[in-house]
Amino acid sequence: MKQKLILSTFILLFGFQTFAQLKPFRFGVKAAPNVAWISADTRDYENDSPVLGFSWGFVADITLMEHYFLKTGFNFDYLNGKLILPFKNDSVSGTLHRKYNLRYLEIPLTFKMRTNQFGKFALFGHIGFGAGFRMKARSQDELYNASGSLILEEENDITDELTLLRGSLIVGIGTEFFIDQSTSIILDLTFNNGLSNILKGENSKTKEAQKAYLHYFQLNIGVMF
Repeated sequence: MKQKLILSTFILLFGFQTFAQLKPFRFGVKAAPNVAWISADTRDYENDSPVLGFSWGFVADITLMEHYFLKTGFNFDYLNGKLILPFKNDSVSGTLHRKYNLRYLEIPLTFKMRTNQFGKFALFGHIGFGAGFRMKARSQDELYNASGSLILEEENDITDELTLLRGSLIVGIGTEFFIDQSTSIILDLTFNNGLSNILKGENSKTKEAQKAYLHYFQLNIGVMF
């Protein structure tokens, strides 16, 4: 009985010592190429090809216990996507090919789980949610008439046509390469799945409410301190 008590005390003290050696916070910076696409949920809207973009931001890991963290920070996301939609105004009826150039400030909050180190490497995964705030939106428009001829090509500010808030589910997996005890290089592949409609208003031709969702993959490359 006495031996069990000593062993339990030793394990408990060792656990406290290990946790005490962990930094309560770690901060870092990242850059991330991304590929985004818009998924329409409106009649007669067609999804077009994915488009490359870029993100950068600051990262913070808040230690809960050994191997478990809250991962947060903020990102400036430059996201692009394409849609093909019906169009009508006083002078023409046709098809609008629209490329969206969108800028968001996103605040993610995910639960991160990290393995023990294998030499200088450790693997991790994280899952959670993000709140993106629309900062700017522009479009590159190509308008085709009923016979398929290009009749107009222009750029527009469409900030007022997009919702202010974008909610998302975030899932990622990555690795850390430790330069020393606290400094590491991170490489993280993340899928950001849009949960909320990004469009406002109705279509000019069908008068139907516009609905579309923005999704993207991004490859985060950064340094944690």
